[in-house]
Amino acid sequence: MAGIDAFGTQFLRDSTGSGSFVAIANVSDIGGPERSREAIEVTAHDSPNKYREFIKGLKDGGEVTLTLNYDPGSSTHADLDDDFEEDALRDYQVVLLPGDADEHTWDFAALITGLGDAFPIDDKMEREATFKISGKPTLTATA
Repeated sequence: MAGIDAFGTQFLRDSTGSGSFVAIANVSDIGGPERSREAIEVTAHDSPNKYREFIKGLKDGGEVTLTLNYDPGSSTHADLDDDFEEDALRDYQVVLLPGDADEHTWDFAALITGLGDAFPIDDKMEREATFKISGKPTLTATA
């Protein structure tokens, strides 16, 4: 198989703080998690062949980004405003291939670090949201 269609992917938030996840409406694009890892340089005067040497450093869970077809009357869009204002981390999920035999879910705790709206004269209203992951995001087969 050359690729898998991403249509239907869902972004969910824990609405109560107790594992009750609700889908955010009208999500048009999801990016991430985009994980990274530091490389710590340990090069010394006796490093072989004058090549730099590295060891593994800390990992970063990265970010998840969303683009929404923004609807100011949508309760799930208003929930993102509330999440931005709160001080505590919240749990979120990205569900890949929901309802499929290969369904997988990214689970992570995050804070919203960016929330921006656009109101172009010749296009739809949009909202961009950036979620900074705290700790390790986990990918699990859920089907």
